[in-house]
Amino acid sequence: MGISRRQFLGWLGAAGAGATVANPAEAASNKQFSGYPDSFGILHDTTRCIGCRKCEEACNKVNELPVPEQPFDDLSVLDQNRRTRSDTYTVVNQFRKKDGQLPVFVKKQCNHCLEPACASACFVRALRKVKTGAVIYDESLCVGCRYCMVACPFNIPAYEYNEALTPRVTKCTMCHPRIEKGLLPGCVDSCPKEALTFGTRERLVNIARRRIQKYPNAYIDHIYGEQEMGGTSWLTISGTPFSEIGMREDLGTHTASSFTAGPLAAVPVVVALWPVLLTGIYAISKRKDKIAAEERIHAVAQTIADANEEMQVKLAKMKDSMNKEKEAAINLEVKRALEDAAKEAAESQQASEETGSDTPKEEK
Repeated sequence: MGISRRQFLGWLGAAGAGATVANPAEAASNKQFSGYPDSFGILHDTTRCIGCRKCEEACNKVNELPVPEQPFDDLSVLDQNRRTRSDTYTVVNQFRKKDGQLPVFVKKQCNHCLEPACASACFVRALRKVKTGAVIYDESLCVGCRYCMVACPFNIPAYEYNEALTPRVTKCTMCHPRIEKGLLPGCVDSCPKEALTFGTRERLVNIARRRIQKYPNAYIDHIYGEQEMGGTSWLTISGTPFSEIGMREDLGTHTASSFTAGPLAAVPVVVALWPVLLTGIYAISKRKDKIAAEERIHAVAQTIADANEEMQVKLAKMKDSMNKEKEAAINLEVKRALEDAAKEAAESQQASEETGSDTPKEEK
């Protein structure tokens, strides 16, 4: 692993002292930042990596991530072109050479750029570069915009889409909490072949240059991450062209913040004016709703009034019709009663007459 614990603690103290006297610059928002002096980094030597996945296992354990479905001793996954996920902060991919030589194993994780594109794109400063060299994430500030995922040229940040209430952006933190405690990053501590070396970035660059100079036939004469995107804290050397092992060579040397400084400078203004704009839109919508509600109330009242008037007319007609029918019925009953009375009187008179004619006369 390249360094002793005493050396490591000495460097950690030096980095802290350097950060104390330096300006507390951070790679975030629209500020350009060239990195902390004596910050740490990791050198990955692909010629030493054997694809054992011990680094993946250590990362999973240190960060208390879910246990994967396929165990870490299952090396069949190396043939897949994997990327980091919300539950996997680092992966090792295998690249087979066309000439039949031994495959090349490449570890993929956050490169911890000196001027991170993710931090540059984050207008709430949820991502920032710290003095240890790590790019860390504060979930309490994150608004879930995922601009960091779009901005990252290495396609590293992942999002917890399966977390409905409190989704987070996840990525490697270079084991920042362990570094602060004087411990090595989990992946470095677990590597059995010293393919990973931890130290100050300046020292790692010197180590890489010495290896390349000492074994020119074994390495490509380039340190990946020394200049790419303004430089990264994660450095890689390889005996195979980087374009053949899944690493971009079209990034250039300009930092992400140099491209985003102008546009992102307007973000605070937009953020400040946005509530005012939303308040105005809300007031207009509420006014429209109020007018619409008043119109609805008036329409309902008018409908009720029209219905009531129509009902009164119908009731009057019904009442008049009922009165006429009632009067006709009464007249009919009176007529029938008179007819019955006349008939009864006639029958009574006739009966009286018949009774009178049948009575015998008195003798004188």
